Formats: sequence, structure tokens, C-alpha cells
Amino acid sequence: MFRFIWAQLRGRAGRSVALLVGVLVATTGFVVLTGATTTSRLAVTGTVERNTRAAYDILVRPPGTRTPLEAERGLVRPNYLSGLFGGITLDQYRQVEAIAGVDVAAPIAMLGHSTTGVPAPIDLTDAVDRSLVRQVIRVDPVFGAERGLSAAPGKPRYVYVTKNPLVHPDRTQLTGGDRWRYSDGRSYPIEDGCGVVPREVLPGGRTVPICDPRYALLGDRGTYSEREDWWVEAVRLRPDGRFEAGPDVLATADDGAGTIADRLVMAYSVTVPFLLAAVDPPAEQRLVGLADAVVAGRPVRADDPVEVVKRGMAVNHGFPVLVTARPFIDETLTARLSRLPGVNPGEISVLDLARTLGDRTGVPAGESRADVARGHRAMVEEGLSDTGCCNGQLQRVVQSGDVRYERLPDGTLRPEPQPPAAPEVYGQRFIYNPLPRPWLADDRGSRAARPLALTEGHTAPFRHWSAVGVFDPERLTGFSDVGKVPLETYEPPRAEGADERSRAALGGKPLEPSGNPAGYLSAPPLLLTNLASVATLLDGGSSPQRTAPISAIRVRVADVGGYSERSAERVRLVAEQINRATGLDVDITLGSSPAPQTVELPAGTFGRPDLRLTENWSALGVASVITRAVDRKSAVLFVLVLVVCVLFLGNAVSAAVRDRRPELAVLACLGWSARRIGALILGEVTVTGLAAGLLSVGLAVPLGAALGIDVDWRRALLAVPVALLLALVAGLAPALRAARAHPAAALRPPVAAAGWVRRPRTLPGLALANLVRTPGRTLLGAGALAIGVAALTLVAAAAYAFRGAIVGSLLGDLVSLSVRGADALAAVATVLLGAAAVADVLYLNIRDRAAELATLRATGWTDAALGRLIGYEGLLLGLLGALTGAGLGLGGAAWLVGALPAALVLVAAAVAAAGVLVTCLAAVVPAALLHRLPTARLLAEE
Repeated sequence: MFRFIWAQLRGRAGRSVALLVGVLVATTGFVVLTGATTTSRLAVTGTVERNTRAAYDILVRPPGTRTPLEAERGLVRPNYLSGLFGGITLDQYRQVEAIAGVDVAAPIAMLGHSTTGVPAPIDLTDAVDRSLVRQVIRVDPVFGAERGLSAAPGKPRYVYVTKNPLVHPDRTQLTGGDRWRYSDGRSYPIEDGCGVVPREVLPGGRTVPICDPRYALLGDRGTYSEREDWWVEAVRLRPDGRFEAGPDVLATADDGAGTIADRLVMAYSVTVPFLLAAVDPPAEQRLVGLADAVVAGRPVRADDPVEVVKRGMAVNHGFPVLVTARPFIDETLTARLSRLPGVNPGEISVLDLARTLGDRTGVPAGESRADVARGHRAMVEEGLSDTGCCNGQLQRVVQSGDVRYERLPDGTLRPEPQPPAAPEVYGQRFIYNPLPRPWLADDRGSRAARPLALTEGHTAPFRHWSAVGVFDPERLTGFSDVGKVPLETYEPPRAEGADERSRAALGGKPLEPSGNPAGYLSAPPLLLTNLASVATLLDGGSSPQRTAPISAIRVRVADVGGYSERSAERVRLVAEQINRATGLDVDITLGSSPAPQTVELPAGTFGRPDLRLTENWSALGVASVITRAVDRKSAVLFVLVLVVCVLFLGNAVSAAVRDRRPELAVLACLGWSARRIGALILGEVTVTGLAAGLLSVGLAVPLGAALGIDVDWRRALLAVPVALLLALVAGLAPALRAARAHPAAALRPPVAAAGWVRRPRTLPGLALANLVRTPGRTLLGAGALAIGVAALTLVAAAAYAFRGAIVGSLLGDLVSLSVRGADALAAVATVLLGAAAVADVLYLNIRDRAAELATLRATGWTDAALGRLIGYEGLLLGLLGALTGAGLGLGGAAWLVGALPAALVLVAAAVAAAGVLVTCLAAVVPAALLHRLPTARLLAEE
């Protein structure tokens, strides 16, 4: 039998080589393409694992904190901590900490905003006319924020510059009654409505007060806006050209007392809300390395006490804090300078001074600009060991509520506008708050503001914070940008413009938090204290945070370094235990990724227009969705490649059997049994498959290397059993058909007539009739092409899904870019195999109908007409296969994505059109063989 098989293979070398090449191409393609699919999956798994290492794996929040929008979309919003104040007790925190598998449980207690004065010095040196004995410099401030889109003017400030000597009050020596001791050793009366102010020594020795109208015209401090704040300061221009003023007037000074300087730089501060939070320092160090990020001073310690200082009846509480080196607030101050000639404040009563200064037209004298970030850095560099009462007050702490969203029909989120908070929120009557409220507090906001309920009144201790150190957030343990969960403790939320108009308004930069505690974007906590200080701060107040001070707990699970099935299961078990033990809301943040959301921000009061923004929320469970989708996609592509290979080989073996029908009929007449004839066919196929498998072993590795696909020798050796299996599966049906065929079947034509088809009157009709005459062969070719089109549709659907339909996240975008090449290679190769099967079908049709085609040529048909006939057959085959494949691909896409967006229908239509085009190109080859038909010989044989 083996000799006979070998003789048959040698005797029909052309068909044997063709079959060998078919098995070789199919086997090598199968090994390499499945290697590409495996490489794709491994690349995705590695990408997901590398980019899902985050600071914590579980986020624990008070019950009911998760909003319906978060629950519906599987998201965690940025700023989730900004409106979350308390709700978790210390006992619940200890329960979480004690659960097996918890590596780190880091609590954070949000407390509220401390209005703090940040230096914004104003340089007036160049505005001074040194030839004048007395002059007034007018400073018109303009407050700006949000990339300059919000701006508001403030009341003017005035600096009185005189060459006459000045004497200043000694604020530590009250002589009694209504008199005050001054730096010249004399006592002067306190002028009504004028306050304790410097006095100018006129020629002749008489002194006059330089009154400051703010003492007479302003109401209770802590209730007015900094836009309404104004003052008159007195400065002496000394004979040596330097400037001299009282304490706390000059921003920079040459002497230790801070009263003499080369330049006239006025000390001025902008009221900035600094968000205060309490953490457990050891847990924070283990979570993100907080202590290692300290760049000045020392880390705050868990046992740092609240400093208590008693001065008579007054008690001061100083809270230890760690201050960020980066304020994360976009706010500026621009001062427009002018000089008012002929005004001498010492000669004008305090009640007339404001009107006189306001009515006078000034001579422009330049401009000075300062920003909060620069002032904050300067404040940090100078050291914050003791901020005192004016820069770190905690008398009034303001809390901002949560943002509520309206969902627009296109899925855009629109924050519900909130009216400005009442002025009393920032300091009520008779309650001491040394700073005015921020100017942006009068803007339309996105959050409701309320005061933290603390002990207040004249008998309450004065509370302030004292910095023990400064930390740089950029020195914290880094994490992947595409797998980052909302580390709001240290990072500010930023929103990019979502359309050209918004990007142009923002100057191509992101929108950042402003100085409004009720604004949409909230700065992260800039002040960190320890949990031990919370009890002292809340002592005696009525805040519900006294019993449940913790706002959230961030949990890292032991032995988890990135997303994997094992890690996911481990984290899930710990999360379930936390929920059962505490009843708190638990979100698994392992495998999360930023998911861009579109936000429509309403216009502000101070000029900011409506903005359309893109904001990164955190999508939960992204890694799990991606890996499951990739598993499904890999399995589908694996099966499709296998099926197309079988169809391709089955067609080739069937062609070989059809070509040998007379020979097989003769063998049957000579007494060969059906089993022996079937074994002959399978034996020939097996030998061919074995040879192709051995050749494929040598081709798979270098071909994979050339295509950038990892195909090792162990995978390459699989080519031998795969080739044998493919050959046997492909040859089984033809072998059975050959074994059961009656010898008389050799006399029947290989192409049957289509009795139910009407007599065709057009070329397309004739092409359709020809395809119907060989239904099995037609369905085989169309099926191979349909599978290829379906595979390519699935790959396009997967790419679309990873870009938006499944997760809509940055991690999904990264995965789609990393797998598209390998998947496209597999899918395109499948389409090409399908097109090759179609070309083979057309070739076999031409060969089997050679006599008919010769007759048509003899009756006057030209080669061009015959070529168009074959072209129509290829077109109809392509339409049948492409449309069927597109339908199958859409069904698979709906299963993969979970929906059927209109964009996927367009993708399927495009892929189907590409499949038809490839089929038409494949039909060119068999059509070109028409001119080689031996017309005379075929007619003679017929």
C-alpha cells in the first residue's frame, strides 16, 4: 500500500505539490497566527499587570456614600474626599486593620478649609518719585483665577511715602486709658476712628497721625471679602535712599527688625483656603512613603501633641501639620500702580480721607504681579515653624459639600450650580477671625459650604496650625498613570478642555482648582495633621465627626503587586470580609484606570464662560473586563484560524479526489474494497501532511521572528501533529465520499445542472447559475471567506470595545494599541486564506467546466466576455461570503462588547466591502488562465 501511495504521489506530482503547499501554508500559518494570538494575550496580561499597580486595592467609605451615578457607571469620581467629612468610627477602623490579609489600612479624616494668608508682595519701588517730599501711591488690585477667566477688582490700597520721620506705636506697652506709647518714648492719644497708627513728625516737631480708614469703615473682621479690604500704610523715604516702615509693612527688610529695606516691597497676602486632613503617619508612610517625601523640617508623628500656650486668660492651641510644597491652586494678584500728587493723609480727617483719596486721579506708575504658587513657595522656604495667628487660623473651618450632577442626553455631566455661601460662614459677628473671606467665595459654585461646628466665642481657645515640616508630593511612591486610583490626598484634579472653544479659552492648559472652597475642582489637602489632634480640635463642638471622624480608609492587600486572577480573588475576599465586619461601603480599586468623563461646567460670576471639560474619573474593574474580553477574543481567533485551515485543505483534497474519479472507479471495478480506497486517500493525505508538518517546523520559527511573533521550538514542533490532524480532518470527508462512490459515478459530469434555475439572460445570471451547479464547492469557498470577514470584524469590534464600548479608560486605550497589530495580523491572514479558497473554487470551476467554456469560445465568446463571467462568479461568491461573515461578526461583536453600537455596524460594512474587494482581486488569477484553455482539443474530446 505504501509503495502504491508513493507511486500515486510521484505520478501526480503537480497535484501532490499543490496539496503539500496547501498543508504547509495552512499549518505554518496556524502555528504562527496562534502564536500571535498567544503573544497578544500575554502582552495584554503583562500590560494590565504592569499598569494596575496602585497605592491601594480597596477603598472603604461610610455607608451610603457611593452616589447613584458612581454605582450605575462603576466609577469613583475625582474629589470624592473633598465633600466627605467623617462617617467612620475609630472602632470600625480597628476592625478593618485587624482583618486577615490587610497589609496596610490608612485612614484619612477630612476636616475642612482653613483660610490662610499667602504672601503676594507688591513692589512699589519704581512707582516712587524720589524728588517729592510727600506722595501717595495708589494700588488697584485685580484678583484673577482659573487661567485668568475669572477676575475681579478690589478696593484700592494706599501707601503714603514721606521724607519726614515717622514714629510707630509700641504695641506691647499700653500706658493706660486712651493713650499709647510710641517709638520715640512719648505717649499719644488714640484718635477716634483712627486706630493705633504711625505718626508723622513734621518740621517744627509737631506729629500728626496717618489715619487708616479701615478701622472706621470696615465691619466685623471675618465677614467681609478681601475685595473690600483696603488700608493706608505709611513709609519713610530715608536720606540714604532706603525705605523705613513699621513692623509687618515691608515684605523684605535689610535689618533684623524688618523695618528698613532697599526696595519698597509691600507685604500683602491673599486669603487662600487650605484643606486640612488628618492621617495616621505610620500607615501613610507604608502606603506611599509620606515621611520619605519630606523636604524640610521633619515628618508629622502619630504622637505629636497639640501645643497649648496660656497667656493670662487666653489659651492658644497649636496643631502640628505637614505642609505640601505645591499649593495646587491657580490664583493671581495684579496690582496697577498710580501716583496721587498733592495728597497729605496726615492733614485730612479719617472720615474725609476715603473720599479724598477716591476722588483723586492718579498718574500711572507701572504694574506688579504675584501668584499664589510663588507666594506659597516663598512662605515654605522661609520656614513655617510658627505661623502665628494671621497665617494659620483654625477659628473658623469651612467644609464644602458634594457635587450633584445632571445627566444630559448625550451622557455629559453638568454640575448643579450652587449660590454663594452666606458671609457668616467664614466668620460670624463677635467671633474672632483675623482674615477676610476669599474673593472667589462670592462666585457661583458647585458645592454648598458650611462651617465646621467648633467651640466658638471669646472663651474658646484660639486655634492655629504650626508646620513641623514640608513634603513634596512628587517624591511619593510613583504609580502608573493609566492604572492610577484617585490619590486625592496628594494630587489635584485637573480638567482638560473637551472642545476647541474650551481649549482656546483655557489657553491650551488644564483647568485647576481655584481659591473657592465651593468651586467645582477642589484642591487636595494641603495641610496634614495626625489623628490624635482631631479630638482636641473637635472637643466641645457639636460636629457629628466627634464620634466618627474618619472619612475613608485606603486598604492595600498583602501579596498583591498588580492585577491577576489570583490577586483579584484575594482582594475580593478581603473586601467581602471588610463589608461583613463593618457594614461600610467597599469599592475594589485593584485593576482600576482613569476613565475620561465629559463635564459641562456652568459659567461663573466673575467672567468664566461655560466650559466643556474632560475629567478623569476612576473606572473600577477595568483590568478584569479587559482580560476577560481578551480571553474570549483569543479563543475566537484561535478557532477561526483552525476552521479556515480545515476548509482550505478540505477544498484542496476534494479537488484531488474529483480529479481522480475515473481512476478510483477503475480500482473499484478491479475489486478494491471501499475501506481500501478510503485508506488510499487518507494515506496519501497523511504522507503529505507529515511532510508539510516537518517543513513547517523549519519555517515557523524564522517566519515568526521576521513578523515579531514569539514562536519557540516547542510551539514549532506542534506543527507536525497539527499538520497530520488537519490533513486527516480535511481528507476524511473526501475519502469517505470516494470509498462509497459507485464506479458509474465516473461517467457523470463533475458539474451538475441546476434544474430549478431559469435560463439566464445576463452574465450575472449565468454566473449565479454556474455557482448553484456546484453548491458544496460554492458554500465551502463562501464559508471560508465568511469566517475571515467575521474574524476581521471581531478584531475591529474588540479595538472599538477597548477604546470606549467596554471600559472607556486610559488602560483600555493602551491595551487596544498594544494588541491591535497581532490581532489584525491573524484576522487579515484569515481573510486571505478565505480569498485563496474562493480563488481555488473558481479555478476548479474553470477546470471542471473547461469543455463548456471552450464551446462558448467556439460560438463567438471572447476571452474578455469569459473573464467577465468568471469575475461575476467571484463577485457573487465574495458578496455571499462577506455579507454572511459581516453578520456573524456583528453577532460575535455584540457578545464581546455587550451591545451593538451603530459604529460597529459601520465597521462590519467596511470589512465586508474589503472582503468583496479582496475576492474580486483573487478572481483575477483564475480568470487570467482562460486564454490557456486548449479549445480544439477540448472540443474534440467532447
